[in-house]
Amino acid sequence: MGSDRTKDWEDCLRRVTTFDSIEGFWSVANHFIQPSGLSWGSDFYVFREGIKPMWEDEQNVKGGRWLVMVDKHKRQQLLDHYWMEMLLALVGEQFGHDGEEICGAVVNIRQKGDKVALWTRDATKDAVNYRIGQVLYQALSVKDNVMRYEVHKDASVRTGSMVKPRIVLSAANSQNTSAIST
Repeated sequence: MGSDRTKDWEDCLRRVTTFDSIEGFWSVANHFIQPSGLSWGSDFYVFREGIKPMWEDEQNVKGGRWLVMVDKHKRQQLLDHYWMEMLLALVGEQFGHDGEEICGAVVNIRQKGDKVALWTRDATKDAVNYRIGQVLYQALSVKDNVMRYEVHKDASVRTGSMVKPRIVLSAANSQNTSAIST
């Protein structure tokens, strides 16, 4: 992506609110527009203070994301649920000490299918990212869906629509074990 295009994208970002506690989260959470109420092409971010929701940010550049695709036919039943459960896991500190490796959460509203993602700071920390993925998998009650951990650098240079995941969690894997590729 050229720098002009990146700058144009950054100009489109708008800070909606900030919070620094569970109480602060609940004071604004009830006023959020649910992801299912956003228009196509919208993105909504909840990131730590000082981290921009972009791959190029120094806190994200070596990282990756846990990604859950939401089938457009299951959008009504899953999208808002996944998003709220992800946020609750974040602010409720369900990730324990590993939560320090989390940069933020993203929801992308797309006609072909929506996406929710949890961004982490270091894609090479397989054990940490795996534990984060397990907590997220349980929190979202993913069940019949697959969660993929993608490295930002791989996604930024992809040539097709799919990125080879570094870690995969699914119900097909016994007891949420993962396949880790290198």
